[in-house]
Amino acid sequence: MNDVLSYQLFILALSIFLGFALISKVPPLLHTPLMSEANAICGIIIVGALIAAGIESESPFSIFLGTAAVALAAFNVVGGYLVTERMLKMFKKKDAAK
Repeated sequence: MNDVLSYQLFILALSIFLGFALISKVPPLLHTPLMSEANAICGIIIVGALIAAGIESESPFSIFLGTAAVALAAFNVVGGYLVTERMLKMFKKKDAAK
């Protein structure tokens, strides 16, 4: 059990480091498409969280975690799309002024 936990913590630390390294090198112009891709990934997370919170789950803790994951991922998806739409409207105004 201890080996599994240390392996999972290693993967978490590695993904945080790599995620920060990759995102810090992205030019500002590409942040909007990157946010849209992240929203698509959160859509996949919602499906997995729905399975975790499903009827087959016997543990109340896993139902709670699954429900919290659905709520947080849905909030992220909706907020991300609103921000993306707002940013795209800003670019459309610049193009129309030319």
